[in-house]
Amino acid sequence: MKKIFTFFVFSGISLLTYSQNTETEKKLKTVTVDTLDGWKRGGVITVSYSQTSLTNWAAGGQSSQTASGLLSMFANYKKGKGLWENTLDIGYGSLKQKSVKNWWKSDDKFDFNSKYGRIATGKLYYAAVANFKTQLAPGYNYPNDSVVISNLLAPAYLLGALGFDYKPNGDLSVFLAPVASKTTIVNDQTLANEGVGGVDAAVYDTTNGKHTLITKGKKTKNEFGGYIRIAYKKNLLPTVTLQSKIDLFNNYLKDPQYVDVYWENLFSMKLSKYIVATISTTLIYNHNILIGIDDNNDKVITDNEKKARVQFKEVFALGLSYKF
Repeated sequence: MKKIFTFFVFSGISLLTYSQNTETEKKLKTVTVDTLDGWKRGGVITVSYSQTSLTNWAAGGQSSQTASGLLSMFANYKKGKGLWENTLDIGYGSLKQKSVKNWWKSDDKFDFNSKYGRIATGKLYYAAVANFKTQLAPGYNYPNDSVVISNLLAPAYLLGALGFDYKPNGDLSVFLAPVASKTTIVNDQTLANEGVGGVDAAVYDTTNGKHTLITKGKKTKNEFGGYIRIAYKKNLLPTVTLQSKIDLFNNYLKDPQYVDVYWENLFSMKLSKYIVATISTTLIYNHNILIGIDDNNDKVITDNEKKARVQFKEVFALGLSYKF
């Protein structure tokens, strides 16, 4: 009887242990599958503010305030051999000086990128990319804050490309597209007439001192060419992260000797759980965008002084950050 009781107790314990192990294995398999396939979402919000107040300051200067915010999100979906990656970056900043009545825009960015890839072989994917860039608020040629030089969807850039995406690891992505279409949108007739963003400007009759509009400026411009996008993200230190992405576009049909460049870098240093310091840089070169600078210092910008130039922006921010 004792042997039979011992047998049943041992059998029950073995069965219970087997069931628990089987259940644990099922959970582990489920977690593994969920980790490999399905949605992965997240993002970060950063808000910063600084203020300087000067009273009878012998060294000179002005009281000022600056505020900026950055929202960066991603949503990726993987199933089998397919991978769909989406990112959205929105940034806005403004500053206020004591001698100026209004706040001036210092940063304005809306950048959405969507890429779908399917494994071709190893770490190489067939891929398609759609990218959309614009700004959210009117921009002015400060200190002149009465004439708008940019606005929402003026200009905006829509790009679509088909090619190959090489992903050797989780840090690097190299997308090469021999077929790409780029559309510049200027949804503001006044700015389109001025040729903002490289669209065809309006044509005027200027004979005998007249300034009569003959043909309105076009609101869109289409280009066909090749496209390269390189994205890199690396934890340099446990608390320091570098993100870099560069877009290169070459128009096959017109001025193929030029390459449009859009290069962004973001250094992020986590000082505590919610406090972070960031340095972001943006470098842009577009042969179709002519920037006028008074090179002769005669307070008159001539057509010869309007040319394609390298644009560069650097922003340092120290503020609150929340990662989700």
